[in-house]
Amino acid sequence: MSESLQRPPHPSFREAFFYWLKLGFISFGGPAGQISMMHQELVEKRRWISEHRFLHALNYCMLLPGPEAQQLAVYIGWMLHRSWGGVMAGTLFVLPSLLILITLTYVYLAYGDVTFVKGVFNGIKPAVVAIVVFAAWRIGSRALKNNVLWAFAAASFVAIFAFHVPFPYIVLAAGILGYLGGKLAPGKFRAGGGHAASDKHFGPALIDDDTPQPQHVRFRPLRLAVLIVLFLALWGVAMAVLPDGTLADMGGFFTKAALVTFGGAYAVLPYVYQGGVEHYQWLTGTQMIDGLALGETTPGPLIMVVAFVGFIGGWSKELFGPDTLLLAGVAGASVATFFTFLPSFLFILAGGPLVEATHGDLKFTAPLTGITAAVVGVVLNLAVFFGWHVLWPEASEAEPFAGTFQWFYALISVAAFVALWKYKMDIMKVIGACALIGLGHTLALA
Repeated sequence: MSESLQRPPHPSFREAFFYWLKLGFISFGGPAGQISMMHQELVEKRRWISEHRFLHALNYCMLLPGPEAQQLAVYIGWMLHRSWGGVMAGTLFVLPSLLILITLTYVYLAYGDVTFVKGVFNGIKPAVVAIVVFAAWRIGSRALKNNVLWAFAAASFVAIFAFHVPFPYIVLAAGILGYLGGKLAPGKFRAGGGHAASDKHFGPALIDDDTPQPQHVRFRPLRLAVLIVLFLALWGVAMAVLPDGTLADMGGFFTKAALVTFGGAYAVLPYVYQGGVEHYQWLTGTQMIDGLALGETTPGPLIMVVAFVGFIGGWSKELFGPDTLLLAGVAGASVATFFTFLPSFLFILAGGPLVEATHGDLKFTAPLTGITAAVVGVVLNLAVFFGWHVLWPEASEAEPFAGTFQWFYALISVAAFVALWKYKMDIMKVIGACALIGLGHTLALA
């Protein structure tokens, strides 16, 4: 048997640590781009997990509130190296983004409009558009195996784009229709197109479709109870040590935000805007928009914009006095991030064994297959949303094509997509090249 057809060895904890750390620094492109990166590395190259098991985990994460790409990292880390592996993967997925956002937010507040930073972001934004379009194509090419699933994707796109149907309703409808479809036409709802199809492309995986379940992924009621008590205690202690006032308000507010983020970051942004800008007045509306731009163009989940909100809230409220603004900002960003992401670990570590017990059972997998197909349409809508804001930056819902069309950035997007799709270039190289082009263009116009 050739080496390419052998099952890969189990990665060490150290090897997994450096992979998750690397992913934390390069996870651009929002959830679609991040999931695409994980699929390319973990399913296609390293073969730590099979196509079907990857999609099975992803479908569960799509149902949860919170950042699905980070939760998927927790899930795979847990399957590979038990609970500590999940904690490591989820933390490293977020930590680089937190450090980068703290640095950039400090520069934003202390130095204002920095031409260099602005130019780099101007180049990255159209690259992000291309990455999300490419990710929609990659996910769609794997998930849409027949006309029925194509119809699911098309219907979800029309629902969210034209009728603004909330994402949770799209997920619910796709799940119900998938369940019914699994009974009426089971052949149309078998995820992934068959085990042999995966082997043909990638070879046997460490966690494969027929791999026996290790002891740690099996459901145990006592373990579930212990986890719930542990996480509630951790949340309670964290809230108790926060001083009354702004930080305590942030702890409570971002806990609630974490529990209503069905549909990804864009579904919760109005909630964060309402609380952060209007109710608590941690930052202004203009600053919130700038924070979204930073969130779009830095690695990590887009919901990491909460770190920006927390930093400016701590800074603007001068939590520790006017001479320690940086410390106040770091405290605010850290509190916002901790309470936003804490529930994600519980959802995966507690729910993962239940999900693994449904693997291969069509009555459970058919609804999730329907949801995956619907998500393709939602990702495509996200690409349209990104593209609209990048190519018509002065537009609004009332005037969707107001202002000048940014033809230069449109060309960058097209070139980036061609580089990814036709020439199979590494995503980070594409982002780096686009950043340099954007910087050069901005400096030329300055």
